Amino acid sequence: MDLELDFDRLDPEIAALIPTLPPGLANLTQDSVVALREALTANAAPPPPTDIEITEHAVPSPAGDVPVFIHRRPSDEIQPCLLWIHGGGYIFGSAQDLRATWIAENLDLTVVSIDYRLAPEHPFPAGTEDCFAALQWAAEHAADLKIDPTRLAIGGASAGGGMAAGLALMNRDRGGPPVAFQLLIYPMIDNLHDTPSGQYTNHPVWCRQTSFNAWEMYLGGTPGKEASPYACAARATDLSGLPPAYVCVGAEDLFRDEDIDYARRLIAAGVPCELSVYPGLFHGADGFMPGAKISQRLERGYQAALAHALGL
Repeated sequence: MDLELDFDRLDPEIAALIPTLPPGLANLTQDSVVALREALTANAAPPPPTDIEITEHAVPSPAGDVPVFIHRRPSDEIQPCLLWIHGGGYIFGSAQDLRATWIAENLDLTVVSIDYRLAPEHPFPAGTEDCFAALQWAAEHAADLKIDPTRLAIGGASAGGGMAAGLALMNRDRGGPPVAFQLLIYPMIDNLHDTPSGQYTNHPVWCRQTSFNAWEMYLGGTPGKEASPYACAARATDLSGLPPAYVCVGAEDLFRDEDIDYARRLIAAGVPCELSVYPGLFHGADGFMPGAKISQRLERGYQAALAHALGL
């Protein structure tokens, strides 16, 4: 049953964003992806001044080199590391992500941000395989990167959070490097949206039809319930043996109930998991208005969870 979201439920500061939001995402199709990428790039805010150094490296993989961008302060100190996977519905975005810089700056850790291949040009499993190659590379080159391989986390926001969840499953099943923590910020994990929050059709920015269109491009038309859990972590039947997790989501997010259910299932499987649900937030609202009080609460919440997990 299709439902309409009541915008009076949005946080007042966030609700003021609605008239200024970029058009086009509601009409997302494979034909419009390139133009929308260009528009998002053109409208991106310039990076603020920072003392974080960003260096580019090439990670070898069977499919070719995977670019990664390492964010850290100039130091010889051995640091914990976050393998960061940017968001963008699996079809947009860049490893040169401001959130990677913020995390490195605020927590004084090393962030390795992955420029994975995007759909629809490169559907699943291309992006996840790129991330797995980067995870292996970071663990194998820990000494050169001045990172502590026992304090290696993976994480991301939206599609990046979904890919991090899928990567955690893939890494467990393949016997990959030890991962200390998974940071899942409103992760995009369920291609079916068969939940109460998934029935609303008019969520701002990332609505139900937009999400279905993005999933179709990412999965290359793979049928819903038969999709790989490495692409859609909600399809996984066994969540045991995964790294401890932090899951957060907005109360007015299309992904709300699938994310809450995933956190509940992690706990039931014996995986330590913290869950935060932020009132009045729609999907990605904190990115459009990072200075809003509720956005600041979300940022403090996930950074505190990451700091605690990595012993910072």
